[in-house]
Amino acid sequence: MVTKAGSIPYTSFPARFPRLRPDEVHVWGIELDPPRPWVARLAATLAPDERERAGRFHNPADRRRFVVAHGAMRQLLGGYLGRNAGAVDFSCGRHGKPFVPGEPVRFNLSRSGERALVAVSLDREVGVDVERIRPMEDARGIAERFFSRAESLKLQTVLGTPAADTAFFTCWTRKEAFVKAIGEGLSHPLATFEVTFLAGEPAELRIAPHPRGQAPRRWTLLDVDPGASYCAALVVEGGAPLLSCWI
Repeated sequence: MVTKAGSIPYTSFPARFPRLRPDEVHVWGIELDPPRPWVARLAATLAPDERERAGRFHNPADRRRFVVAHGAMRQLLGGYLGRNAGAVDFSCGRHGKPFVPGEPVRFNLSRSGERALVAVSLDREVGVDVERIRPMEDARGIAERFFSRAESLKLQTVLGTPAADTAFFTCWTRKEAFVKAIGEGLSHPLATFEVTFLAGEPAELRIAPHPRGQAPRRWTLLDVDPGASYCAALVVEGGAPLLSCWI
């Protein structure tokens, strides 16, 4: 993984835009509290349905985070596609995952707190998830409901220790990144596959074979470092890519 200095550069973007190759995945960090004039500029690039969704947020901070995340994603995709941000048109898959019709660019957005990540690839499905690490009083109950039995039992070995919250969100982001990559989101049962998540364990995704004996489609799970107090994960279709991060 190559980490570049700085997150999305609002003052100069998309000058010197990086080239994306088929064997690469680019991950961009987005600060969701940019200089105020940029919030208005990013809002102006949104489509009517995005503005309507932004308007549903009663909390001004939540509204601003949505506008900045989606506007910045448009800026990024416009840079890769050679279009103005406002001219990027989206369609959605069966479970709501957006794509740009007729283009090889694949992308995914995740946000939590004041951070967002956008992952971009070519002709390879991709999913990314970021979460602000925070105390989870019902970590055991959530794990018993959503994680596999093996994951739930493993998490119980660290509950009550300083490692518990990081372990919980490492598991959660890795599982979320996978269901986002396959385009199903939380409609895909999280207990039907497993990830590693304890400190010192390499990132690993374990998918059960199809009931008819078909081999599982190949996916690669990677860690992404989004900065202090956050954890993140990336899942990409196929083998391990060259990963460049601007975070």
